[in-house]
Amino acid sequence: MKKSDPLAVCVTRSMQQYFSDLNGEPPANLHNFFINEVEKPFLEVVMQQTNGNQTKAAEWLGINRNTLRKKLKTYDLG
Repeated sequence: MKKSDPLAVCVTRSMQQYFSDLNGEPPANLHNFFINEVEKPFLEVVMQQTNGNQTKAAEWLGINRNTLRKKLKTYDLG
C-alpha cells in the first residue's frame, strides 16, 4: 500500500490479505472483528488530532460525547 492510496483501497487490500491468510477457512464473527480492528485506531487518531478533547472529537465524529466516552472505555483509550 502506498501512503496516498484512498482508505477504501487500503481496506480492500487488507481484507483480501486477511482472507488469503485464512487459507480457505471460514471466518467467524467477521463484522465484530472488522469493527474492532478499525474503530480503535480510528478513535486513537481522532483523539490525537483533537489533543484529547472529547467534546471536539465527538463533534468531528458526529456522535454524542457519552457515546464517544463509552467507545474510548471499550478500547481502553481513556
